[in-house]
Amino acid sequence: MNVGIYIYEDAEVLDFSGPFEVFSTASRLSNPEGFFKVFLVAEESFSVCARGGYNINPHYDLNGHPKIDLLIVVGGIHTEELKKPTVINWVSTISKNATIVASVCTGAFLLAKAGLLSNLEVTTHWEDIEDLRKSYPDLTVIENQRWVDQGKIVTSGGISAGIDMSLHLVSKVVDLELAEKTARQMEFEWSKNS
Repeated sequence: MNVGIYIYEDAEVLDFSGPFEVFSTASRLSNPEGFFKVFLVAEESFSVCARGGYNINPHYDLNGHPKIDLLIVVGGIHTEELKKPTVINWVSTISKNATIVASVCTGAFLLAKAGLLSNLEVTTHWEDIEDLRKSYPDLTVIENQRWVDQGKIVTSGGISAGIDMSLHLVSKVVDLELAEKTARQMEFEWSKNS
């Protein structure tokens, strides 16, 4: 399963690093090994400066990546991304063929802008709950949950909640045993209940 994580300037570091670690660790522990192929996608194939000055090189750009089965859109300072029709159209297009589309933190705003969250229950970082409600009144924005699973669409709260959500996705796509082994390998106390 190909897991594509969309990153951009001022993305929150743990929003993409946490899920990347979960899926790459799960892939090492899967039987057979290599179930997940995880990669980072950016608008262009240049180094991205995430929050805190953390420079990261994407594996692919919007036009040159493999098929994405599981798309994760991360959060951070997302407002500039919302102004990019190319990015929003890409998210919308990829979501049509993806098995699962997920967001971490304010990545939910990009999914909402792409029209993927209409009439769904969703969540985001606690600090952005009211802004998401006001910006997209057709959403039911849930507070105090690590993640909200609506079938094909899964949203999570901020930063470390993306790790809990990603472990949940491993359990959903493969099984609970692999998710538990992954959390143990990472020495991470997984909040299994959203």
